[in-house]
Amino acid sequence: MMQYRNFGQLDWKVSALGFGCMRLPTIDDNAGNIDQEKVDEMIHYAIESGVNYFDTAYGYHDQKSEAALGKALQGGYRERVKIATKSPIWLIKEPVDFDRLLDEQLERLQVQTIDFYLLHALNKDAWQKTVEFGLLQRAEAAKAGGRIQHLGFSFHDDLETFKKIVDGYEAWDFCQIQYNYMNTEYQAGTEGLKYAAGRGLGVIIMEPLLGGKLAAEIPAVQPLWNSASIQRQPAEWAFQWLWNQPEVTLALSGMSTLEQVQQNIASASASGPGLLDDSELAIIAKVRQVMEGLSPIPCTACEYCLPCPNGVNIPRNFDVYNQAAMYNSLENSRGEYKRWIPDEQKAAQCIQCEECLPKCPQHIAISAWLPVVEEVLGLDRPYVQAV
Repeated sequence: MMQYRNFGQLDWKVSALGFGCMRLPTIDDNAGNIDQEKVDEMIHYAIESGVNYFDTAYGYHDQKSEAALGKALQGGYRERVKIATKSPIWLIKEPVDFDRLLDEQLERLQVQTIDFYLLHALNKDAWQKTVEFGLLQRAEAAKAGGRIQHLGFSFHDDLETFKKIVDGYEAWDFCQIQYNYMNTEYQAGTEGLKYAAGRGLGVIIMEPLLGGKLAAEIPAVQPLWNSASIQRQPAEWAFQWLWNQPEVTLALSGMSTLEQVQQNIASASASGPGLLDDSELAIIAKVRQVMEGLSPIPCTACEYCLPCPNGVNIPRNFDVYNQAAMYNSLENSRGEYKRWIPDEQKAAQCIQCEECLPKCPQHIAISAWLPVVEEVLGLDRPYVQAV
């Protein structure tokens, strides 16, 4: 039976598992060509099994995700669930764009109101725009007019910025953070989770499986999972670690098949705060330690090497490279490097000035590693384990 949890200070309980609409099944691997028949089957199964929270966004699936969700919720399903979607802050060039985009989303979703509306991917710059453009006031007007019910934000930046945003607006109902057992000190991290929950916000978890990486069977850690008294698949360990924490409101999963929906619902039905015992938590901690030990570059992201005079984000480049070894996911790392690290911050910008070398407490040969990162991730050369 699906388990339900408190949603911040709201008088409503949410399913432990939320349905993320970012990785819906498609036809011919075309992100914008969603297989609506399969989507309907998955979403209807999830609702019948107790899932009551569905998360999408303006840009998902080449701007087709919201419409696909709207179609799937016809025939009486809409009344049984809550819908969450997000305002694409980067597309807002002037304040009136907020309302124009919101109206477009309402039409796509075929609804009169959006239950949970997020300012999408807030960071330092997006938060500054939010304040300067008066977007919080526009959101309040949208709430007063019934177009949205609850306001929150999703987040991608450092802990200091996260706390600033949480404290920067008294009427937040919830937030959404990237969090999993490998990201306890990444972005908001565990401290941010507890900070927001302590202020009464619901805390939604995205990337519980780190883009599927934590669902893989990794030979170096499989013996640790096998040593547990209760046997679970790697994905279930990751979910149960999250649901074990009372500050977690729900975990989103971007599911692509009915089988994934069924497996995740089974996991959620067996979840609860404090479910894992000390021995199980110790196994997860050991798995984290082993996986971190697979990193070829011993970077701790202390950022002592920054700022680079040529703009290279050294820790970010090293992190993406290390993930290829940690999760046996070279192609994923190549995609992340090319898509998500700005060109001006890529390893390719290194000019071998070596100003960073004496600053690194780990004594990493930074100027030797950066060309390797560019060759392997940017130019698709063979992977290199050590320099």
